[in-house]
Amino acid sequence: MTQIDRRTLLIAAGAAALPHASRAQAAWETRAPLPWPVQEIYAAVWNGQIVTAGGLVGRTNAPLHIEDRVGLYDPAADAWSEGPKLPEARHHPMIVAEGDRLFAIGGYRRGEGDWTNATEVWSLTPGDDTWTPGPALPTPLAESVGLAHAGRVHLVTGRSPGAEANAQWRDQVDVDTHWVLADGRWERARPAPMARNSAAGAVLDGALWIAGGRTVTGGGTGRLDRYDPAEDRWDTLAPIPRSAAADQQVGGGLAMVAVEGKLVAFGGEWFAPGGGGVFRETWLYDPATDAWSAGPDMRTPRHGLAAAAVGDTVYAIAGGAVVSGGQAVGTVEALTV
Repeated sequence: MTQIDRRTLLIAAGAAALPHASRAQAAWETRAPLPWPVQEIYAAVWNGQIVTAGGLVGRTNAPLHIEDRVGLYDPAADAWSEGPKLPEARHHPMIVAEGDRLFAIGGYRRGEGDWTNATEVWSLTPGDDTWTPGPALPTPLAESVGLAHAGRVHLVTGRSPGAEANAQWRDQVDVDTHWVLADGRWERARPAPMARNSAAGAVLDGALWIAGGRTVTGGGTGRLDRYDPAEDRWDTLAPIPRSAAADQQVGGGLAMVAVEGKLVAFGGEWFAPGGGGVFRETWLYDPATDAWSAGPDMRTPRHGLAAAAVGDTVYAIAGGAVVSGGQAVGTVEALTV
């Protein structure tokens, strides 16, 4: 994907809505890169570190490289180390921390093809040097949103096999499923209002927030849905704005975290005849006003990236620098909100 031109009027208008100190000081800053390039990854904060695992690297005229390495980032030291490798290489595995346990869930493995959707669940606790098998998913699932809340792990939307075939990306369909891991077993919760894949999520104010994503037939969506676990109820709020620079809807392959009472969403990609592109924009959502405002552009636009928040700092980790799978990077940037 080619680099996107900077926004003009939209970024000025969005910045005007932010506090003066944020306008003057907020900017993405470079941090120590992940030691290997990779994309289609997720992250969680666990045991004082940011953890990411698996992913893929596209290669010209060669099969995908599917990763099994686990990266551990220490924000205080700005340094990476390597954790126990996944039992099997995966791309798009959901990474979720619940209590002292870290989960790697589902994703795609190499089987008859490079997009064989998986049901395996693995977990780590502090001090482990190998992953332990956990309760398998009821159905294969990848490109989902994985979140932990109140002792439960939630998996919302994503892609699952549409029929018996399960080897290629085209064998998978967008789903609205909502699975919850509680007391060692998977249960169904109320489905999401829209089936989609490659959305992003965060937990804020006791609710689960699912933003963006895409469908195979409809492209990117800026939709923002909120789930109330106590009521098992969804509602829909203000969508992520369109990108003025790309004249496209921000949606598929983005990342999002909750920090300082707000949602912070960034990155993603779009497809178009003859190519597509990667979004550089950052968007901040205020639940009090149900409104998005523009934040600072990412230094390196990416999709399929991992995100995590530690304190008031957001981390954007690795990802693809061009549309689809052509240029995985290990770039890490941080934004203090």
